[in-house]
Amino acid sequence: MESKRLSLAVMYGLITIFLIAVATSLIFSFLLKFTTLQEGSIAWVVLALSFLALFIGGFVSGGKGKEKGWLLGAATGGLYTMIIFLFQYLGSDSLFTLQQLIYHGAFVGIATLGGIIGVNLTAAKA
Repeated sequence: MESKRLSLAVMYGLITIFLIAVATSLIFSFLLKFTTLQEGSIAWVVLALSFLALFIGGFVSGGKGKEKGWLLGAATGGLYTMIIFLFQYLGSDSLFTLQQLIYHGAFVGIATLGGIIGVNLTAAKA
């Protein structure tokens, strides 16, 4: 029963990450289409929002799981990385570059931090 609750917590975190990603992608696609913004000028903003999305996803998974926040956050970040890798590999037949590996390692780390904080803040409220 406990593993089901932890799995559900990770799924909530993943869904949160992908919802944030879809929303920000939509916003930035409209901005790029209808303004004079260029992709290069918003690259750092997109990266920062990616880190924020992974942190929030880890936070949600930790909050829903109520224990083992480091594990839930790491699992959320790891599954996100695996899904992105599969899309990239199966869709474009390319592996991660070194830069992408570094980013995704940081994504897993920030999701883990989010999971730890999520467990501690929800445990403090209860």
